[in-house]
Amino acid sequence: MVGELASWIEHWGTGTALAVGGAVIGALFGFFAQRSRFCLRAAVIEFWHGKFGEKLSVWLLAFASALVAVQALILWGALDVGSARQLANRGSLSGALVGGLLFGVGMVMTRGCASRLLVLSANGNLRALLSGLVFAVTAQAALAGSLAPLRGAISGWWTVDGGAARDLLARVGAGHWDGLVFGLLWLVVAVIFSLRTGNRLWMWIGGVGTGLAVAAAWWFSYAVSRASFDPVQVQGLTFSGPSAEWLMRVLASPAPPFGFDAGMLPGVFIGSFIGALVGREFKVEGFKDGASMARYIVGAMLMGFSSMLAGGCAVGAGMTGGAIFALTAWLTLLGMWIGGGLMDRWLAEPTATTQSPTQQAPVLIQAAP
Repeated sequence: MVGELASWIEHWGTGTALAVGGAVIGALFGFFAQRSRFCLRAAVIEFWHGKFGEKLSVWLLAFASALVAVQALILWGALDVGSARQLANRGSLSGALVGGLLFGVGMVMTRGCASRLLVLSANGNLRALLSGLVFAVTAQAALAGSLAPLRGAISGWWTVDGGAARDLLARVGAGHWDGLVFGLLWLVVAVIFSLRTGNRLWMWIGGVGTGLAVAAAWWFSYAVSRASFDPVQVQGLTFSGPSAEWLMRVLASPAPPFGFDAGMLPGVFIGSFIGALVGREFKVEGFKDGASMARYIVGAMLMGFSSMLAGGCAVGAGMTGGAIFALTAWLTLLGMWIGGGLMDRWLAEPTATTQSPTQQAPVLIQAAP
């Protein structure tokens, strides 16, 4: 496989190989995420409402599948994540915690995380499209613009060295076999929840497929790094950095060089669009009123800033970083669950306090967009 990939890279170039692979893996992620309605926000809301329903089980299937597949690839010798930025570089614990909390708040306000916004945009959702654009602009501002000093200040409050100090398995004295067993336990829980909720076939296929796409991104970038003579960063799926990159690709000249991220983002869009056509779910939707539009914009801004602060979005930090047991990724994921739950409760409280005792509180945040 490495030899064939090396020949292909020699003919077409490393950047093209990465972009094509990113497009294929992105399309698979987009298709499976669309068909399963994969969404961290919906899972968080179900969890805090004590429902433990379909959306939570789908997220657990995806997360557990990514975790098991990545750890299995490492044990098999087909993947080495030692040079991945989530482990090798110096990290920020304060950035992970604060960023995770803010991201959780933002994803509830916009009714979806960064990946979900892209998936919904391909389904004709103009709310998600505008929110995604605001997300990209804010992410770029936090990366290298007017918000970069604030991001840097918060990140500097509490830092951690790269290497073993940032590897959760190493910190607790465990190995990748332990990581695999831990992932299998998560998978068992996911299967139990799915059986109890009676998930449709596409929920099973889509949930597992979404998680395997995350693992495939890690494997492919590592395979290219071994086959190419050019230096290649081993990386997984994420949406904050690629969104900022595509913004600069459109607005700036010269454009950033093509790589995995350049192909991944349009791949997700195309895959989700195909999924919407297969399920006959393509529908143009807009904002209902000015208040909801303002909420979406503010939420997208919070997600854009916090994703750069935390080092990734719900997929980039939560699943991609979580699958390799990066300490900061797990802290970010914890912050997202807490921030999302608090924001959902805050949005629902005003209605609960103004209704009569005989009225049932309307649901302001649906389980799925």
